[in-house]
Amino acid sequence: MRTWIKASTLFTIAGLTACSSSPTGRNQILMFSDSEMSSLGAKSFEQMKKEIPISKNKKTNAYVQCVAKHITDTIPPQPGFTEWEVVVFDSDQVNAFALPGGKIGVYTGLLKVAKNQDQLATVIGHEVAHVLADHSNERLSQSQLANAGLSLANVALGASEYKEYQQVTMSALGLGVQYGVILPYGRTQESEADIVGLKYMAKAGFNPNQSVDLWQNMGKASGGSQPPEFFSTHPSHSTRIKDLQATINTLPAYNVKAPKCG
Repeated sequence: MRTWIKASTLFTIAGLTACSSSPTGRNQILMFSDSEMSSLGAKSFEQMKKEIPISKNKKTNAYVQCVAKHITDTIPPQPGFTEWEVVVFDSDQVNAFALPGGKIGVYTGLLKVAKNQDQLATVIGHEVAHVLADHSNERLSQSQLANAGLSLANVALGASEYKEYQQVTMSALGLGVQYGVILPYGRTQESEADIVGLKYMAKAGFNPNQSVDLWQNMGKASGGSQPPEFFSTHPSHSTRIKDLQATINTLPAYNVKAPKCG
């Protein structure tokens, strides 16, 4: 009975108090406050800084900081934090991320694929867009509601049957957790971050056309090993490029002097 009450409470809270809209007008359920998300982001970031080597290369750090600053300077003050923190991690991973609370991480491996400042700005703009669109909050809220649903299934199926299907169900829901707050984004969120992030980087003076070159580089770097789009949480490179080209054609002329970061 307690499980049913708990689940019912979660759904009631979500339905009454957590409705919101994303930057592209999607309906979202956000169950956590800005301060809660910023706290989670900060704690996760501190943990990562302890566990992953941080680059000491002054030139690389200055370059990444410059690109990131030009983008974040175009963004109005955000609830939950006052400053953006950027850290370059010394890792071969071709990746970057941004966490609630204004935390940005860039792996040095990305700089081998993002070959100029405009391509790097594409990635950073994309990751910052995840934060400003509350995608982490959305994923955590979905996880919370899904766990309530799984609790209901536990009661309906019985503990032994539920245990047998739990791992498969959790995987299907994308509930893997790393460093506390990093949950995999879905294709809709990834596509949204592409569109919103492109606007941020263009507004900062970077060349949006380089976003297409970036994803062509990504495709080459993957060696054609990317799984079909249907089986992936990320859009395929071809879909991403098509959507980016369509967005570029709608961007206003910002008339901003191009940054000189590298």
